[in-house]
Amino acid sequence: MSNQPNFDPILEELQKKYNNINQDTHTHLEGLLYSKPITYWDYIQTDALLNLQIQRTTLPDEMVFIAYHQINELIFKMILWEIEQVSTKQQLDVVFFESKIMRISRYFDMLTTSFNIMREGMEVEQYMKFRNTLTPASGFQSAQYRLIEFASTELINLIDYRFRANIDRNTPYLHAFEHLYWQAAGKDYETGKKSTLLLNFENRYKDEFLRFMESYNTKNLWTRFKELPKEDQKDEDLVKAMMHYDYTVNVTWVMAHYNAAKHYIESGSKKVEATGGSEWKKYMHPKYQRRIFFPELWSDEELKNWGNDI
Repeated sequence: MSNQPNFDPILEELQKKYNNINQDTHTHLEGLLYSKPITYWDYIQTDALLNLQIQRTTLPDEMVFIAYHQINELIFKMILWEIEQVSTKQQLDVVFFESKIMRISRYFDMLTTSFNIMREGMEVEQYMKFRNTLTPASGFQSAQYRLIEFASTELINLIDYRFRANIDRNTPYLHAFEHLYWQAAGKDYETGKKSTLLLNFENRYKDEFLRFMESYNTKNLWTRFKELPKEDQKDEDLVKAMMHYDYTVNVTWVMAHYNAAKHYIESGSKKVEATGGSEWKKYMHPKYQRRIFFPELWSDEELKNWGNDI
């Protein structure tokens, strides 16, 4: 009796696969004869990845700063990947929703604790030197983080609290964009003048943001949550997961970022600005802008004291 595996079922499945896309199965099988075996470094693209850390100075701790922020962007990409699965799922159920929210929360939990790597991993003296080469760039300009916000909640919850009373679902996206909470980091609302930091950011991403805002207006996490049956919206595990995500992103993670920035920016006797010149305290600290993705899940007392207990 032969010990060779029976490949007939696999060949039948391959035949079905290629027939469905009008491809010749024999051609694809023949191609396997000449294909190279995969290696870890080719699959992960290790060489390309490790050549993306380009320093602008000779200060060694700049490498920590660059690599750390690139890791953050990779994690943001994973978060957006998970959110997209929730936003596009046809038959959304509690188990799937809760599992994805907890995945996303774990990514942000990791990001929160990782700030100590940067905070304790760079000499203040070195940072205060190489940071000048970053001007007018800033971590404020992370487009993926803004996409995460747009994909998480209804747009009204991202509007600067001073202007929310005059904005609703019928407000044009462009007008809403001009009143997002993070505009306060680089815009004088009395004169309308914007900083170079903000202008550069908008010149690169504004059109993409407006398209994304419109796309996720009807499929953000909060909207999809409200589409669930009323009974499912009361599911204890799902509600707990949503609240954990909300607090982690808008309080815990933000404050870890805030404290890391404060550690360096306010480390010396001389007061310095953020690299992009942003009013970083005005838009970053949760007690000022009160960014809350899912306000209806929180009590009046919790909303009132949002960010005050940090």
